[in-house]
Amino acid sequence: MTAKKKPKVYITRKLPDVVETRMRELFDAELNIDDTPRTQPELVAAVKRADVLVPTLTDRIDAALIEQAGPQLKLIASFSNGIDHIDIDAAARHGITVTNTPNVLTEDTADMTMALILAVPRRLIEGANILTDRRGEWAGWSPTWMLGRRISGKRIGIVGMGRIGTAVARRAKAFGLSIHYHNRKRVSTETEETLEATYWDSLDQMLARVDIVSVNCPSTPATFHLLSARRLALMQPTSYIVNTARGSIVDETALIKCLREDKIAGAGLDVFENEPAVNPKLVKLASEGKVVLLPHMGSATLEGRIDMGDKVVINIRTFFDGHRPPDRVLPGRT
Repeated sequence: MTAKKKPKVYITRKLPDVVETRMRELFDAELNIDDTPRTQPELVAAVKRADVLVPTLTDRIDAALIEQAGPQLKLIASFSNGIDHIDIDAAARHGITVTNTPNVLTEDTADMTMALILAVPRRLIEGANILTDRRGEWAGWSPTWMLGRRISGKRIGIVGMGRIGTAVARRAKAFGLSIHYHNRKRVSTETEETLEATYWDSLDQMLARVDIVSVNCPSTPATFHLLSARRLALMQPTSYIVNTARGSIVDETALIKCLREDKIAGAGLDVFENEPAVNPKLVKLASEGKVVLLPHMGSATLEGRIDMGDKVVINIRTFFDGHRPPDRVLPGRT
């Protein structure tokens, strides 16, 4: 009896060692040891020869790339929760199944969202920088120095009450925040009652009435600049916005203008419109204490990355065992 041929798996970025080891054990896996982002020509060459492509959210898997795939490419097993970097419909037209890694980053991302919700009003980064970058400025405790804003008793408006939005709500409630949310559809009555959450079918009306806005919806054509200049203008001048979802959901230029003109009190951003580039105007606002900027690290825990890798492995094995992978993304989802 001959051994079953291992599928050729092309992995675009460096993954945790334990994940890569498992990949090599199970598949004919081509790794990216030095983590250099793959160029489009390299991706084209990969889809011409691989049975499985394992991209990440930084890889652009568009229709033009999929058109050049060889007939052997049957699975795109993305190492990501979001799938906005893949043309799902184009893949379906070519008979290519797409999978992602949902449900393993919820708690990590919600933790980071809550960290930003605390960091911006309480001026945590400003305070830390005084002790490291501006040593000598601190003369000791003072009743009126470095005053921030209290969290407890404020209203948070969650834009997108999916798994991550709900996890953020749980944390926010524990900190004494009143939960408000806008979603395509209402969550269950049980969830609303547990969180004591108020549903707003009008995003505009919610934005005008809350103290903190947390962006937790997916990136789709429908959510591009969902927080537009017009909607940002509805927010109170004492309010804050936190975005750990995708940069494209917020009109970054309009946000910068609102912050510069004190129409919004501050922002915490883990994502940006033109990643990895960060608008220099945002960097300047950060130096002035108006915003807290993080380099897209909301889901960056070792445990989370290993869990993602496990899902990729399961999706590949299930597919090549002749079954429907558990995390298949259906066309037309976005």
